[in-house]
Amino acid sequence: MSIDTDTIAFAHSLADAAADVVRPYFRQRIQVIDKGATGPKPIFDPVTEADRAAETAMRKRIKSERPLDGILGEEHGHEESKSGLTWILDPIDGTRAFITGRHTWGTLIALHDGTRPTLGIIDQPILRERFIGHSGKSEMITAEGRAPLRVRPCSALSQAVVSTTHPWGYFDRKQRAAFESVCENARMSYFGGDCYGYALLAMGFIDIVIEGRLAPWDVAALIPVIEGAGGIVTDWDGKPFAMGGSVIAAGDKRAHAEAVKILKGKG
Repeated sequence: MSIDTDTIAFAHSLADAAADVVRPYFRQRIQVIDKGATGPKPIFDPVTEADRAAETAMRKRIKSERPLDGILGEEHGHEESKSGLTWILDPIDGTRAFITGRHTWGTLIALHDGTRPTLGIIDQPILRERFIGHSGKSEMITAEGRAPLRVRPCSALSQAVVSTTHPWGYFDRKQRAAFESVCENARMSYFGGDCYGYALLAMGFIDIVIEGRLAPWDVAALIPVIEGAGGIVTDWDGKPFAMGGSVIAAGDKRAHAEAVKILKGKG
């Protein structure tokens, strides 16, 4: 599906709005609220004023300029679409990284047409790197200009660099064993990537990202970026990803197939 230039420009304006809000908070001593403290199995799930203010800024712009579009955001919930299009927002994906001063977090913005995400942005406002995918292509935008994104070939899992954000926090015991089995058969594993791990995959620096327990706002924006760079995104059974749950993204279908075989057998 081809995306019109006005929609692309609007998506960039959302990323700009979020970036303007978030930058002043980074590496400042700000209040952190634990959203996960009251669950049946408490897990640290941080949110900050920066998360909430950035999503509010994006929502305000959508309501003003595209009032018929729906909105699904991590911090402020769901508003139904009247146009068939929904903006899926994660103002700071990787809040743990954000509050510890690391650069692997980013703002995620996706446009969903009711069937799948057709446009996605990964924005790193501090590094001033933006990754956008739509219409079957992806590019990286920096102060130096624009460059097409392309995954690298990786013919076998034994040659792959495999990444996840948090192997102890986002997998259950069975999933963690499956992930570890993939890593044992890979060349190298790398942890702590957050959304930037997917950007590294699209740039051709790593080969596979495996995650569990994802919400729609965690992954919707990543799919057009990865696919536009020539990669593949599926669930652990190798089926098209359904916007929630466990995901595997890869740059090469051959390494992906080997990893899926292990995940299906052990996950």
